[in-house]
Amino acid sequence: MANDGGTSKPGYVFSAPVLSREVGGGAPEAVRRRLVLALDVDDSVLAMRWAARLRPWFGVAKVGLELFSAAGPAVIGSLLEGGFQVFVDLKMADIPNTTRKAARVLGALGVSFLTVHASAGPATLEAAVQGLAEGADRAGLAPPMALAVTILTSEAEAPIDLLSALVTSARDAGCGGAVCAAADLDQVKRVAPSLVTVVPGIRRAGADKHDQGRSATPGQAVRLGADMLVVGRAVTQADDPEKAALAIVRELSDAWTGR
Repeated sequence: MANDGGTSKPGYVFSAPVLSREVGGGAPEAVRRRLVLALDVDDSVLAMRWAARLRPWFGVAKVGLELFSAAGPAVIGSLLEGGFQVFVDLKMADIPNTTRKAARVLGALGVSFLTVHASAGPATLEAAVQGLAEGADRAGLAPPMALAVTILTSEAEAPIDLLSALVTSARDAGCGGAVCAAADLDQVKRVAPSLVTVVPGIRRAGADKHDQGRSATPGQAVRLGADMLVVGRAVTQADDPEKAALAIVRELSDAWTGR
C-alpha cells in the first residue's frame, strides 16, 4: 500500500478546521493527519486493538523501538492495512552506510515517516533521506519523510546553540521535518521555517507529565506552531481513552479558532 504522506511541507499545512462541539464520531481528516498515536507497547495484538479503537481521532500510528523490537516490520503492514500512515520512531544514529540501508528497507515497506537522531551528524541524516527515497522508488511508492530528532522532551533544557546546530544539520541534509519540544518551536522555525515540526510530550492540563521534562498541552503546542502532535499515554492511560481523545480534538479546535 502506498503512503500518501509526501515529503513537502505544503502537504502538512492545514487551514484551521471548524469543528462542531459534538465530534464524538471522530475528528475530520485534516485533524487526524496531524495527530500521531504512539503505540508504545510490546505486543502487536494490543497495538492493533489500540489503533482500531482510536482510529476515529488519529490518522498516523507511531511504531517505536519497543513495538518494533517485539513485532518487527509485520506490524507496519498491519497498520497500513488498517488505514493508517505509519510513523517509524527508531531514532536511527548509526554510520551513514548502515543507516542508508536500513532506511531503504523501511522506505520500501510504505512508511510515511522515519526518525533519525540529528546528533548523528549531517552524513547520517542525508543517508536516511537517500535510503528512504531509494526504497520507496523501488516499491513504486511516494518517498517517506525523514524526521530529525533534536533534543528529547525528557531533557529539562535545550541549549539554544545546540538546538540551532541540530536543526541546521537537518535542514541542510534534506530532512522533511524535525521532532522537538513545543518550547523549542520558535527557534526551530527561525532556523528552518520549511521543516514540518512534530511535537511529542503532549499532556492535558494538570495531567501527570510522567518522564517528560518539557511537555505541553495540545492547545499550547498548536498555538506555538506545531504541525503534528504525538500523543500516547495521554489517551492510552486515560480512564476513558475515547473521551480523552475527544477532549484533545476539542482543545485543538479551540486553539485554532481562538475561542
